[in-house]
Amino acid sequence: MYPVLRLIWQMARHRRAPSLPPTGTHVSHHRCLPWDIDLWRELNNGRTLTLYDLGRIPLAGRIGLIAVLKRNRWGLTMAGASVRYRHRVRVFDRVRMQSRLAGWDARFFYVEQSMWRRDGACANHILYRAAVTGRDGIVAPSDVLTEMGHDGAAPALPDWITAWIDAEAQRPWPPEQE
Repeated sequence: MYPVLRLIWQMARHRRAPSLPPTGTHVSHHRCLPWDIDLWRELNNGRTLTLYDLGRIPLAGRIGLIAVLKRNRWGLTMAGASVRYRHRVRVFDRVRMQSRLAGWDARFFYVEQSMWRRDGACANHILYRAAVTGRDGIVAPSDVLTEMGHDGAAPALPDWITAWIDAEAQRPWPPEQE
């Protein structure tokens, strides 16, 4: 089940947090609960992606994206993700999540998030490709940012993100059927 109550709690907790610039970092804290774990008593990989919503949605609010989406009746969709898991998160462990908009290109936004354990180890790290959608399809990030009141140029994407974008462009779609 989707953690609606946890999302409401995160939104309420950060509703008075100061606004962030588009590439600002939102920090939130979360606990791995019994219903988040798998058979090995650690954070389930699918639940990890769901918990990242609890950082990404308040980030969208703090940078002004949610207001723009509502005003223009636009949607937000994920168009890809790459996750790296490195350290276990066990039941009742607390994690610090960092969420930020790493940058954008002509079609997509790239959101970087990470979970950090109390011992300072990065448990996992994800890169999302997201698109804002309107009645006519994908809305250009430059148009979204203009609506948000941001007129600056896109930051240069790190080499590892551009390499991922290039790799995704080579990936066949749809995949072959057997």
